[in-house]
Amino acid sequence: MDRSEATPQPEDDLVIVVGAAILHAGRVLAARRSAPPHLAGGWEFPGGKLEPGEAEADALVRECHEELGVTVRAVRRLPGAWPLNPGYVLHLWQADLLDGEPRPLEDHSELRWLAPHELGDVAWLPQDRDAVAVVARLMAATPAG
Repeated sequence: MDRSEATPQPEDDLVIVVGAAILHAGRVLAARRSAPPHLAGGWEFPGGKLEPGEAEADALVRECHEELGVTVRAVRRLPGAWPLNPGYVLHLWQADLLDGEPRPLEDHSELRWLAPHELGDVAWLPQDRDAVAVVARLMAATPAG
């Protein structure tokens, strides 16, 4: 069956936002939002919206470069999808840091590398809060290196 004949899926009309669970040395990167005002101060996994025709893995690499000034490799999409504002859904990806030191370049005021026991130490935005459990399981199954 080609795509035009496929049964529409609930996410077909949603804008996909990719989030990066960047793992490095047994920790995951969290970013504190500075904008927009209603999200400011909340913590999230960095990332952003897909551009038209863009693959999720490519969007993840692009967004991490734009927002953090780093080069990452998208490893795999993690299970789950989390609703954001109406019309948007978050897909979380495991990512490896390949080059650079993350800096808060766009829409973030602070970054923190969190160990598994520190995941509850920040005020996660609601959509990311539910994804933290998935990241905790990933971290438990991924050797620090």
